[in-house]
Amino acid sequence: MTNSPNCKECSRKSDSVFSTVTLEENTFIESEKTCENYKRGDVIYREGSRINGVFCICSGVLKIYKTGSDGKEQIVAFAKEGNIMGYRSVLSHEPACTTAQAIEDALICYIPAAVIINIVKTNGEFALSLMQLICKELNQANSYIKDIAQKTVRERLAEVLLMLETNFGINEEGYLNITLTREELANIVGTATESVIRLLSEFKSEEIIVISRKYIKLNNRAFLKKLSKSFS
Repeated sequence: MTNSPNCKECSRKSDSVFSTVTLEENTFIESEKTCENYKRGDVIYREGSRINGVFCICSGVLKIYKTGSDGKEQIVAFAKEGNIMGYRSVLSHEPACTTAQAIEDALICYIPAAVIINIVKTNGEFALSLMQLICKELNQANSYIKDIAQKTVRERLAEVLLMLETNFGINEEGYLNITLTREELANIVGTATESVIRLLSEFKSEEIIVISRKYIKLNNRAFLKKLSKSFS
């Protein structure tokens, strides 16, 4: 256990599902939650396990993935500061359908299921916020299925690079604020690691991106947007 961040900070953020909780509910959450530090590579929960609460990301980045019958990971989403995980399993009383693993050191708070269920039953705005979040994630899943079926690997890689910049931003030198292994990139795109390595090399030679060790800079966003066919 570590020092507990103040839930009021999250509740003040307009894009947080907890922005709708009352002062009394906020105090209730504070009294029941626990917080833990996780290192890169640590697994927060595994696919098929029972989740008895909701996880809130205070800092760090997690990858959310499913595992195929061959053991290969398919990254379906990332979780970063302000995001919550595990709520679908809590609301549906079903095992986790994904695995969550830290790809950066992270501080995560855990709120017991009973607390979340209690607030859902008494706070309609909070329940609506969770419903909207579920709908958003369902739409993203539908878009991903369409992309896998209709786009080439080259097009999907372009889209993933733009998505990473949109979600995580860039540093002072213009490189993406997230570092992923080539295998992790392949697991997002949905292809073999060798294919991603080859395409990154092509993008680099065409001066579409710049690569410095583990870091990637988008040098020609206009080309990537056109290639991905999904960003305006």
